[in-house]
Amino acid sequence: MTIRDVKQILDAQLYCGEEILDRQVHSVCGSDLLSDVLAYVKDQSVLLTGMVNPQVVRTAEMMDMVCVVFVRGKEPDDAIIEMAKERDLVIMATPYRMFTACGLLYEAGLRGGCEK
Repeated sequence: MTIRDVKQILDAQLYCGEEILDRQVHSVCGSDLLSDVLAYVKDQSVLLTGMVNPQVVRTAEMMDMVCVVFVRGKEPDDAIIEMAKERDLVIMATPYRMFTACGLLYEAGLRGGCEK
């Protein structure tokens, strides 16, 4: 699946990263607790979160993620967008709630990295 597919599935608005929308992604993580992302996430390419602050971009970068999708219609401010551009991250926002967004991506074939 590509980031472009994620954008289409989630009916997401793109804020930055258009040049890498055709990059392949293989897994997703949904969390509002960045400490959980740091502690438990392995090999996810896409982060779904309702937290809209610069720490989200820093966390995504530390975990080698390529795309952040803000759920529940939350919109990033200019500082977050600029940070993401500097780090070659895609930033999007979807109107869907976390549960629905995760379900839609799962239904389309995108999985978590450490599923049992």
